[in-house]
Amino acid sequence: MTEIHTAREAAARALFAIREEDAWSAPAIRKYAAGLSVRDAALATALTDGVLQNRSMCDFYLAHFSKIRLKKLQPRILDILRLAVYQMVWLDRIPNAAAVDESVKLARSICHANRQTCGYVNGLLRTIARNMDQLPVPNCETKVEYYALQYSHPQWLVELYLEQFGLQQTRLLLEADNQPAPTVLRVNTLCATAEQVQQELESQGVVVQVHAAIPNCLLVSGAGKMEALPAFAQGRVTVQDGASQMSVYALDPKPGDRVLDCCAAPGGKSFFAAERMEGTGTVVSCDVYEYKLKQIQEGAARLGLTNIRTELQDASVFRPEWEGKFDRVLCDVPCSGMGIIRKKPEIRYKAEESLRSLPDIQLAILRNASRYVKEGGTLVYSTCTLLRRENEEIVDSFLQGQDYFKKMPFSLPVCEQPSDGCVTLLPYIHDTDGFFVAKFCKMAYYGSNDKCGTASASQISALPAGN
Repeated sequence: MTEIHTAREAAARALFAIREEDAWSAPAIRKYAAGLSVRDAALATALTDGVLQNRSMCDFYLAHFSKIRLKKLQPRILDILRLAVYQMVWLDRIPNAAAVDESVKLARSICHANRQTCGYVNGLLRTIARNMDQLPVPNCETKVEYYALQYSHPQWLVELYLEQFGLQQTRLLLEADNQPAPTVLRVNTLCATAEQVQQELESQGVVVQVHAAIPNCLLVSGAGKMEALPAFAQGRVTVQDGASQMSVYALDPKPGDRVLDCCAAPGGKSFFAAERMEGTGTVVSCDVYEYKLKQIQEGAARLGLTNIRTELQDASVFRPEWEGKFDRVLCDVPCSGMGIIRKKPEIRYKAEESLRSLPDIQLAILRNASRYVKEGGTLVYSTCTLLRRENEEIVDSFLQGQDYFKKMPFSLPVCEQPSDGCVTLLPYIHDTDGFFVAKFCKMAYYGSNDKCGTASASQISALPAGN
């Protein structure tokens, strides 16, 4: 790979990879900013995320001043122009002249632009710089169009949010999507306390804040590369957003349980479940890719968790020997990811058509996984999306026409009131990623009206496994 010397070049190349290769932003930035200083790497991250979060408005300003239609521009040149506009409009600490000059250099060096193209880039950006005090204001006919442009979200997603959440909540949600995601460290309580880790990190210059709602969680900044922290490398902490932890709180694993994590990669929920089980029992962590199982194994080893076993398994394919064998089953299913846009801003640009098949897959996984739950056991369904068609509608379809499972109320640290069996976490309310969690219990014996958990242990053990 060509040596990269500046944050702007790293950001530009990351944007190219995201658009051309469907790369995720975080690994793309890590790749291209690997040789930069901590400060320049942080700037490259801010520039990349900033363009992704404000791309529609960047294009709006460019289109207003450009004499050439944006669709006719070479895509890489457009990415560089967006990068420049983001710096000029949204970042005060970067002089406009520097943004312009560096953009022309990038066009020449990494796009091999000719003199005419470089002249166009220079002229357009200088025109915008001269008009910073009189930038155009969007004039949209509908709220959908305005919100889609102002917050750089696709119109189809804005329409769904307005239908589900209404005008005010949609605005708050879109605003939250464009805010930086906090870095949350969950303390591995098997080998350290939150107080010990906080003192350790602060002694190393990391800014630490105790999470207001979630036990044993720390909000950190200024940590640099997480892998370089001894607390991370030696297994005292792991990175896990609060929302991701909530599905494990709902699952409520106990020491000695047999737990199945159907779609486990990258392993955070399996790790948390294993820790709550105090290293006893078994957590079976599944994925369809060998390399992801290796990541889980490495993470478990780093955290000192010996009660995790990985299995190569498609969550939608029935495994007969597992039928009725697990105390608790977690289905954190593949989803559109619209709840983690602030963490992965590029997700908003997924084509809606590519997401249409997800509900069928999600329901198939949930139905299949339900067969592995013991009588009287617990089943949790979760996603990192806010779309009703992937959340509440899946729950309704799963429950329809069967009497084996029922929704089960549960409490979460980030919620003031217990849920009625389902909860949607919103960034601007719960200060977590957007997330959905549903909890079910399997009836202890069929054909009765008894609530889950009312049968005695002897009654449960006398029943045959499975449905």
